[in-house]
Amino acid sequence: MRRLASVYYLTISCFALTLFFSGCASLRDDPTQNWSASQLYHEAQGALNRGNYTQAVEYFEILEARFPFGRYASQAQLEVAYAYYKAKEPEMAIAALDRFIQMNPRHAHVPYAWYLKGLTNFERDQSLLNRFVAQDSARRDPTPLRQAFEDFGTLVRTYPESRYAEDARQRMIYLRNLLAAYEIQVADYYMRRGAYLAAAQRARYVIENFQGSESIPDALDTMVKAYRKLAMYALADDALRVLELNYPERATRLQARR
Repeated sequence: MRRLASVYYLTISCFALTLFFSGCASLRDDPTQNWSASQLYHEAQGALNRGNYTQAVEYFEILEARFPFGRYASQAQLEVAYAYYKAKEPEMAIAALDRFIQMNPRHAHVPYAWYLKGLTNFERDQSLLNRFVAQDSARRDPTPLRQAFEDFGTLVRTYPESRYAEDARQRMIYLRNLLAAYEIQVADYYMRRGAYLAAAQRARYVIENFQGSESIPDALDTMVKAYRKLAMYALADDALRVLELNYPERATRLQARR
C-alpha cells in the first residue's frame, strides 16, 4: 500500500512539474510578456497599418486583458473593432463596437463607434447590392441594410454635430431609396402572383417609412392597382388622389391604362 501511495504521489509530482515547465515554456514563447501597455498599443497599431489584422486583434486583446484600467484600454476596444472591420469579420466588429458603446457611453469616440457600426452593416455583404437586380425579390434579405440605416440614424439623431454625421446622412438617403425600391420589388412580386393585399401592405409600408424616396409614386401606383383588384375602391381612390396631387403625370398614365 505504501508503495502504491509513493507511486501515486510521484506521478502527481511529475505531472505538476510537467505543467510548470510547460507554463514556463509558454511564457518564454510569448514575446509580449514583458511589453508595456504603450509598447503593446504601438505594436498593435503597426500591425494594423501593415494590414496584419489578425496580429493587430491579438495585440489589442492582450493589451485590454493585461491593462484593463490603463489609458489605452478603451482605445484598444475601439481599435480591435476596426481591425475586425478591416479583416472582413463583421459579426466580430459589431460585437466589439456594441461592447465599446455599452462600456464607454460618454466616450468622445462613441459617435465614431456608431458610424463604424453603420459602415460595417452597410458593407456587410457588398454582393447584396448587386443581387438586388439579379435575384428573386422575395428571397432577398435587406436586414443588414436596414440595420445600417438604423445605426446611421442613431448617429445623426444623437450626435448631429459629429464630424461623421453628414456622411451618415448621405448614406441614409442612399439606403432609404434602396430599401424602398426593395419593398416595391417585393410588392410587384406579390402583384404578379395575385397576392394583392400583401402587395398593398408593402406599398403602404413604403409610404409610411420612406417618405421622400424615389419609390413613393411606385408605391401609390401599386396601392391603386392592388385595392382595385380587391374591390376596395374607396382606398384605391384615396391613393389615386394623393398620386394626382403629387405626381399628376403618373396619375394620368395610370388612368389611361384603366
